[in-house]
Amino acid sequence: MKSKNWQETKNMSEAELKAKLGDLQDKLFKLKFRHTTAPVKNPLEIRSIRRNIARIKTLLAQKKESK
Repeated sequence: MKSKNWQETKNMSEAELKAKLGDLQDKLFKLKFRHTTAPVKNPLEIRSIRRNIARIKTLLAQKKESK
């Protein structure tokens, strides 16, 4: 995640983060499914999405803890 996108993500509300998390998890599921049937053009995209999911989960935990 680029620095600019990271700053935008950090400023998102909890609801927006949960929505983005759901979208990324859905995208990851579809990519993994497609990858098992046929090779994906960019397999590093799976790693990138997985890491972005972890970042968003971390932000959600931090926001929950700060309340």
